[in-house]
Amino acid sequence: MKNILLLVNIVLSVAIVIFILVQGRGAGLGSAWGGGGERFQTRRGIEKAVLLLTGIAVFIFLIVSLVNLFVK
Repeated sequence: MKNILLLVNIVLSVAIVIFILVQGRGAGLGSAWGGGGERFQTRRGIEKAVLLLTGIAVFIFLIVSLVNLFVK
């Protein structure tokens, strides 16, 4: 059981990294460190879906990690 949870954690961590990298596309290098003029932007369409998937993946990662602590 512990091996399955570790495998799920690895898959989720890779998915989270991919989701975060996809969100950064098109923003430009200057805005990555606060160089952009706009502070807030509206997310629509696929950007909103990727943001939602990232949040869900992080939440599941947290739950699986906590369960992994108590499984022998």
